Amino acid sequence: MEQPKSNEPLEAVSASASNVLVPGASPAIPAPGSPVPLPCPTCGVSTQLSAASATMATSAYVYALGRIEPRFPRLSAEKEYAQATARAETAGLTDRQALQSVLSKPENRYLARQLCYVLTIEGLDTYILQPGDPADLQILIESLRPTPQPGDVDVVVGRRGPIASPELCNGLMVPILIFDQIYSFDQESFIKSIPRPERISEADFGPAAQELFDRIMQMADNAGATDADRAVNYCALRYPAIYARAAESFAANSSLTGLEVRPSPLSGTRKIVEVIFSYTNRGTDVTEKFFLRTDVTDEFPFLHTKLSPYYDR
Repeated sequence: MEQPKSNEPLEAVSASASNVLVPGASPAIPAPGSPVPLPCPTCGVSTQLSAASATMATSAYVYALGRIEPRFPRLSAEKEYAQATARAETAGLTDRQALQSVLSKPENRYLARQLCYVLTIEGLDTYILQPGDPADLQILIESLRPTPQPGDVDVVVGRRGPIASPELCNGLMVPILIFDQIYSFDQESFIKSIPRPERISEADFGPAAQELFDRIMQMADNAGATDADRAVNYCALRYPAIYARAAESFAANSSLTGLEVRPSPLSGTRKIVEVIFSYTNRGTDVTEKFFLRTDVTDEFPFLHTKLSPYYDR
C-alpha cells in the first residue's frame, strides 16, 4: 500500500454506496465487467466511523520507544549473509558485532535491504520498520549496536501502515511503521544529559530521574500509537522539567502515585492533551498534581503549556 508523503493526517475517506450497506436498502450491484470492490482485511490503522457524516477518519502517527532488532525474512537471505560473513574479517567478533560490521560495508548494502527490522516494545514484536526515504536505510543499519545493552532505547517516529503480509518478515504479521525519524541512546547517558537544577544535588536527582523514566517505560500497552502514548513518550524524552519536579517531590517525602492523560478543554482545530502527574505525601496522604499540555495534532508532538500545578474541577 502506498503511503502518503505528507506529514498531515490522512484525509477522511467518504464511504460510497457501493461498499456501505444501509439498513433496509439493497446493496449496489456493479455493472458487468467492472471491478468488484474488495474489503481490506489487512488494514492495520486505527479507524473510527462517524455515523453523522458517514466518513472514516484514519489516525496513523506513532511515537514509540523500544528496541530495533534485525530478522532474516527468508532462508535465502540468511544463507547469502553467511557467505558475505565468510568473506569478511570477523575473527574475534561476537555474532552481533559481525552482523553490524558486515552490513555497514557499502558492498553489502544489498544485504541490509534484504533484512526486516522489527521494533520490539517490552519484549513484544510491535512494528516492522520501513524507511520513508530509501536513503534512510543507513539509519536502520546504525541502530544495530555492535554490543547491545539492557538499557538501550530506540525512539521511532513515523506513520503506521497496514498489517504486514506473512511473506514480508517470515510470517510475522504486525503493523508496518514507515519511519521519518530514529534516534538511539542508552538510559545511563540519557539520565546524565538531563539538565539538573542547581537546587537539587546530583545524588538526589539521578535516582529520581531514573525512577520516573522507568515508570514511563513500563506503562502498560504503550505502543506509541495513541495520542496519550505519543504525548507521554514525547514528554519523557523532550521535557526535562518533569524530572526536576520528580526529584523535588521525592525530596518532600512524596511518591509518584499517578500518571494520566486527558483531552484538554483548549482543543479546537488542534488536538491538545493534558499529561498529569500525581504525587502523594507519604506522611499526610495529601496528593499534589502537576500537568503540562502537549499538542499531538501532527506527526511530531510539541509542548503547548509548561508544567504547572493542576487542580481538579
